[in-house]
Amino acid sequence: MRIAVIGAGAAGLAALKHCSSGAHDIQVVCYEKTDKIGGTWVYRKEIGLDRYGLPIHTSMYENLRTNLPKEVMGYPDYPVPENPESYLTRTQMLEFLNSYCDHYNLRQYIRFLHNVELVEPSSTGDRKWTVKVKDLEKNVALTESFDAIMVCNGHYFEPSMPNVKGHTSFQGLQLHSHDYRVPDIFTDKSVVVIGAGPSGMDLALDISRKAKRVFLSHHLTDPIGTVFPENVIQKPDVKELTEHNVLFADGTNEPIDAVFYCTGYKYSFPFLSEKCGVRVDSNMVTPLWKHLISIENPSLALVGLPFYVCAFSMFDLQVRFVLQYWFGKRDFPSKEDMLREETEELKKREKEGLRKKHFHLMGYKQHIYYDDLANTAGITPLPPVLSKLHDESSMRFLDDLVHYRERRYRIIDDYNFIQL
Repeated sequence: MRIAVIGAGAAGLAALKHCSSGAHDIQVVCYEKTDKIGGTWVYRKEIGLDRYGLPIHTSMYENLRTNLPKEVMGYPDYPVPENPESYLTRTQMLEFLNSYCDHYNLRQYIRFLHNVELVEPSSTGDRKWTVKVKDLEKNVALTESFDAIMVCNGHYFEPSMPNVKGHTSFQGLQLHSHDYRVPDIFTDKSVVVIGAGPSGMDLALDISRKAKRVFLSHHLTDPIGTVFPENVIQKPDVKELTEHNVLFADGTNEPIDAVFYCTGYKYSFPFLSEKCGVRVDSNMVTPLWKHLISIENPSLALVGLPFYVCAFSMFDLQVRFVLQYWFGKRDFPSKEDMLREETEELKKREKEGLRKKHFHLMGYKQHIYYDDLANTAGITPLPPVLSKLHDESSMRFLDDLVHYRERRYRIIDDYNFIQL
């Protein structure tokens, strides 16, 4: 079987590792549009477009430290090495991905500076997929055929921008977190940060060291427990921007120099033809079986969509799940059954008060998803301790953002961890 992997970030590397392990008869090729492995973990000072005219993929900023302990950030068969700290820097995480790549000798399968421009079902019938790729260095277009495709292009690169009233008349700086690198651009400025997800809270803290004042605007019903530095002030939603001011939903009005949008990202697969049978609807990628496999074309898998997860371990589990089906160890359910399962899950989430854009959110229910994948495909499950420690860290993040990264953990078995 000839398999294409799109992207050499953490998910693409997991795909390559299992496709090249020798357990299956696979010829694998990975297309990576940049010159490095690591995806969003690669820090680039540039923003906007790269030298080939393509949008800069990474959203990594200079001061990032992981918001999860390293103990839950490794792969099932390749943990992050021992280190006195639990919460690592972006550099340490990229070093880890490079060591994983080299340990399993994966670089030989990666075609760097190859940008996938189009994926569509083959019309000839001899192979299932046609992939059009551009060799960026040689400026040459190539067309290749594959039996199956694993899309591993990530989902932290296409900014989701809210339509804030008055944003066109505001005279100051407006920036999405995708284009944020260093806090110096906010030195001595009054900044409104829109969004209090993990990145909004982290970035409000990061820029507070340089900014004069930071207004953290959000619509969380419960106030955030964290004690922020004195120059960070929590505010409700932004109602309107004027030339130099921001009006909040509580009627207060503040002069500001900059608006910092920490409003998340959209799933984006610009290279997938409509014929692939996958669309993004209100940021739900559909129709998919198990958040993973195209129901219309089951030899197409989109690895890594769920968020608030133990990402690297989940990628590994998803890839193992897919290969069980592609190699006939398990048979796909009927198309009707797969569609019904997706519909039922959407209804269940809507009953819980979640919107369609939260369809791929796992969080405190991630262990249910992992167990379902393992049980359905008959593969080795992920140890429950990963979800437990993820939940613990997430709680500490909300309660004590300023200091929670000082905590250190050790996993002692599949079910238990201790705090050191």
